[in-house]
Amino acid sequence: MLDWRRIVKDEDAFKKALERRGYAESEIGSVFGQIQDISKRRSQILSTADELKAKRNQMSQNVAQLMKSGKKDEAQSLIAEGKTLGEKIETIEKQAAAVELEFTAVLELIPNLPDESVPFGASEKDNKEVRRWGTPKEFDFKPLTHDVLGESLGLLDFSRAAKLSGARFTFLRGALAQMERALACFMIDLQRGRGYQEITPPYLVSEATMYGMGQLPKFREDVFKIEGQDKFLIPTAEVPVTSFFRDEIIAEEELPFKFVAYSPSFRSEAGSYGRDTKGLIRQHQFQKVELVKFAHPDKSFDELEKMVADAEAVLQALEIPFRTMLLCTGDMGFNSRKTYDIEVWLPGSTLDPNAPKLGVYREISSCSDCGDFQARRAQIRFKAKAGKSTQLVHTLNGSGLAVGRALVAVMENYQQADGSIAVPKVLRPYMAGLETIQAL
Repeated sequence: MLDWRRIVKDEDAFKKALERRGYAESEIGSVFGQIQDISKRRSQILSTADELKAKRNQMSQNVAQLMKSGKKDEAQSLIAEGKTLGEKIETIEKQAAAVELEFTAVLELIPNLPDESVPFGASEKDNKEVRRWGTPKEFDFKPLTHDVLGESLGLLDFSRAAKLSGARFTFLRGALAQMERALACFMIDLQRGRGYQEITPPYLVSEATMYGMGQLPKFREDVFKIEGQDKFLIPTAEVPVTSFFRDEIIAEEELPFKFVAYSPSFRSEAGSYGRDTKGLIRQHQFQKVELVKFAHPDKSFDELEKMVADAEAVLQALEIPFRTMLLCTGDMGFNSRKTYDIEVWLPGSTLDPNAPKLGVYREISSCSDCGDFQARRAQIRFKAKAGKSTQLVHTLNGSGLAVGRALVAVMENYQQADGSIAVPKVLRPYMAGLETIQAL
């Protein structure tokens, strides 16, 4: 959530940032007008409340002096007047609370403002390529998509999963299930070696937790709620892990604090119908290794660059080509002020069935710096070494990586002419030395 004081203080910067986010001029005017109006009413109400409280304090002192001097009748008259004054204060405080709720209702629907370093653009077509790593392999046969490959080996079973759970679920079997687990273990071990503390979070969280992380009310249709309970299935481990320090104060010397978590993720994928309906790319349930950081405001962008390098290290170790993209203002997530996407090379896939050649880069990780946007909602602060004041921390999150998509990348990049899949060298110790995945 944004700080309304900064919005009112620097009107031009706020309007410019919303314009870069893709807001129309009329929308910007409406949003700012609401904030400005609420700000003025809030100021008037609080000023009135302060005047009434000052008057009540003075009245209390006068009552004490009258009682001391024996003027009880006059004191009783002031006490009665003070009671009426107290009722007025109670009323004005209710008005103040209502104004704060109005502020929240407006601010909670405004996305984080993009940093100046983020390129302007309307969609993913305007994202900026930062770097590439690795050279796509040239196959002497036509590579298969992961879903066709997995089903031909008898190791992916979409139809039986659909029979039990509906579309966008799957069974992984045999060595493919083993490889998914191996990927997760490898990723966690790699990040532990890079300074992250492993953590296993709850998979069900409350509405307050979802709200604190900016998932609600904006993305209510994208998550699964447990009927009749204040519980939601997590859409990503980012939600519980970033909430770890909710309503707490971290010592400055502990920053940056770094967690790595492995968990299932549950998403309704509302609004994505017709996209990636086949295979493992867009499932309602998938496994992910998540990276979360709590950083000092002065160092959060440095920590973002390091996080991106941490995620890239997974694909480098797997020896799979990828490219890193800096997202434009129109393609960033709601909570983010700057995001990098890592896109992995999939040689058997395509986004265009009419393309003359197979092969496409697909997102496998998003690493975002959210600034103090989440920390303000969740009240996650740190106390500086010098001074008594506290500041909001900056929160960062990134996939390190989406395990299902990593499995897709391994399957397509390591497939062989006979339909088998070679096991990457770094995964073999996690798979009892297995070198090749064969059909069941």
